[in-house]
Amino acid sequence: MSVPVSKSLADIFTLTSAYSLGGVVLVGTVATFLARVYLPSNSRSVDRYTFIWLAFDALIHFSFEGSFLYLSVFGRQVNTSTGPFAAMWREYAAADFRWGTADPTVVSLELLTVLGAGPLCCYILHLLALSDPARHYWIVVLCTAEIYGGWMTFCPEWLTGSPNLDTSNPLYLWVYLFFMNIIWVVIPIALMIDSYGHIARALRASSTKLKAN
Repeated sequence: MSVPVSKSLADIFTLTSAYSLGGVVLVGTVATFLARVYLPSNSRSVDRYTFIWLAFDALIHFSFEGSFLYLSVFGRQVNTSTGPFAAMWREYAAADFRWGTADPTVVSLELLTVLGAGPLCCYILHLLALSDPARHYWIVVLCTAEIYGGWMTFCPEWLTGSPNLDTSNPLYLWVYLFFMNIIWVVIPIALMIDSYGHIARALRASSTKLKAN
């Protein structure tokens, strides 16, 4: 973990910080709009919130993380790239240095996230729009992968004393490192619990029916 350095608020929260966080809010707004368009008005609240999360998840994977992946393969890296997405990722890399240097572990996880989790989110959204209960299996698969990805992103850092993390100010620590990562732990766990309940009830009902026959 880096040694804290005194910085003013203007040094910490920049215009790049503002448009980066604004981009996240915009993605959330689009996800909410998509839920209104593609889900029936009488959908369960749980299904509606699940749709919003998965749409948000997919859009973040394809746009934000997809841009990182593009900037971090074939010899490229965020710290030497130009453009608004490069500036946004340099902002995040100020809190976690690995994202600026095309760290192979981070890039490997992002390959799975962008090329695997992103399309799977879209498939589950399709199943949700059709009210297909098969979505619950794929929700468990997706959430397991995302929780594992979060663990493998930070566990190596914790085991080595967090040399690449800058926790010297609230923006880096609580917004970038904590909040922007913990939501990909808490929400997937909640979705897994809900889907487990659906799967378990269906299997128990099927078992009871078979025994009755």
